[in-house]
Amino acid sequence: MENAAKQVTSGWKRLSSLLVQGGRPEPTPEEGSFVNAPVTRGSTVLFPSLAAMKEQGLRSHEHELIYGAMGTPIQHELEKLIALIEGGTHSQVVSSGLAACTLPLLAFLNAGDHLLLPDSVYGPTRRFASTMLARLGIETSYYAPLADEATIIGMMRENTRVVFAESPGSHTFEVQDVPMLARVAHERNALLMLDNTWGIGIFQPFRHGVDVSIQALTKYPAGHSDVIAGAITVADGALWKDLRDAAIQIGQLAGADECWLTLRGLRTMAVRLERQAQSALLVAQWLRGRPEVARVLHPAFEECPGHEFWQRDFEGASSLFGVELRADLSVAAMRDMIDALALFGIGASWGGYESLVLPTTGGVRRSLPNAMPEGPSFRLHIGLEDPNDLIADLEGGLEVLRASLAG
Repeated sequence: MENAAKQVTSGWKRLSSLLVQGGRPEPTPEEGSFVNAPVTRGSTVLFPSLAAMKEQGLRSHEHELIYGAMGTPIQHELEKLIALIEGGTHSQVVSSGLAACTLPLLAFLNAGDHLLLPDSVYGPTRRFASTMLARLGIETSYYAPLADEATIIGMMRENTRVVFAESPGSHTFEVQDVPMLARVAHERNALLMLDNTWGIGIFQPFRHGVDVSIQALTKYPAGHSDVIAGAITVADGALWKDLRDAAIQIGQLAGADECWLTLRGLRTMAVRLERQAQSALLVAQWLRGRPEVARVLHPAFEECPGHEFWQRDFEGASSLFGVELRADLSVAAMRDMIDALALFGIGASWGGYESLVLPTTGGVRRSLPNAMPEGPSFRLHIGLEDPNDLIADLEGGLEVLRASLAG
């Protein structure tokens, strides 16, 4: 366990300098500059001549000022930094994490194509596939997130164009074998897309064969629960052209203020996440020893599905994990426990400075049998509060759970 504890935070330490230095405009030799880039809000860009306007318009695949709907200077700086963090070459910032999931699916799938999604995928991504993609004539199949190579090969079709992964899963925290998925996809001329929101900075997608990496910047990058934004990153020029064209055609971007706030949040993300990852491990270890708990679904623990892939591929861990209670405990008792918590806010999302709790029993859809924990389950996001205070709060909640059962 000592080695796992070291691995949980090692990646965040290495990320620190990049987050401080990257994505900052160079100061001019004649004048000084502020540490933070200014917010530039605007729609219309004025050009000195028609020829200049035409020439600039031909540079839509570069981080150039053309029109407000194609990005502002602060959006371009954010895109450069996200690409550095992910290890890619180009990044497109969009209006939300969900938009970051849906835009590349629209960009790289056509009518008659087939999509493979993990059964553990983020619920709104599943909804998009079953509604809008279905209306566009794109068929989706669901695979078990820990399916072996032979199973994935057996599910691939002649018209499979995209294999989508999310590692760990949104609520059940399966860590996927991403290099294997990449190998199978590429052998059959398909792309591998990865929702890498949990692993930002600690999982390098393009080293492991990912073609398109997706981020909800709403989470750890912004870090203060006051921004909605997303990003899509690629490392291949041809993919960038198609992705950028789709973003322009659909009109996907993020506002200048959201981009500025996200850039500011990124400057401190490494130190926040190092602290939050340490606290999460302490809270998870405490829960692991509680008699009411059947399993703690933290990728650093051996009992978490796919732990071996986390150990092999990740350089750290985040502050989000799952808890499965004993099967003989009731969902009603778990809800009483959650309602009794004082320091854990009840709400969706995660990645901010505050701790959150969300039940994962009853509100999660799965297509495959035996995909959900047997007992009542919930998800914890550990913020910047003192972990001992969080443990005391959870202990009080578990007392309410026991009292509810006794009553």
